Amino acid sequence: MDFNNLVKEKKIIDLQKANGEALKYLVLFVVVFAVPFYFIWGFELPKLNSEYLILKALTPLIILLLGIVAHELIHGIFFALYASKGIKSITFGILWKTLTPYCHCKEPLKIKHYIIALLAPLLILGVIPSVFGLIGGNGFFLIFGIFFSAAAAGDLMIYLLIRKENREDYVQDHPSEAGYYIFRKNKSEE
Repeated sequence: MDFNNLVKEKKIIDLQKANGEALKYLVLFVVVFAVPFYFIWGFELPKLNSEYLILKALTPLIILLLGIVAHELIHGIFFALYASKGIKSITFGILWKTLTPYCHCKEPLKIKHYIIALLAPLLILGVIPSVFGLIGGNGFFLIFGIFFSAAAAGDLMIYLLIRKENREDYVQDHPSEAGYYIFRKNKSEE
């Protein structure tokens, strides 16, 4: 595909706004998953005893950090599936200004493939564990899934920007901001 003959348009989301959106999504996913969970299974807070208290206190932090890494790895795996150079086109890092981890695909992908890679962590780490927790009465999976559904707020914001585009057009991750470049045919050439 020759991208030189296409119009390149930059689309960026505000990461500060994404944090606010994450709170809205958190409320949404609590209503969708936790409220039914409560009516089906009830809710009981775990009893804390002093045995292994430090380990119990650190466990959620460790799970959170591993989940964040898994979120970005899932993006990377799905980007690599569709990138012509595979894993060689994928980079990982942190936007230090906002302490936001990222996965970046260096080559353009068809929008339909980009959307799959974009939403894969939401589905794998968010929705599926939430549904599993709800159906099985497992509070850990419910909370994990709700948290990682809300953690996909930036991905959802990007999806809302790109969802109406032609799925056969191409999109490329922005290398240093939360967003992408979209490649379209020049209207005068159509």
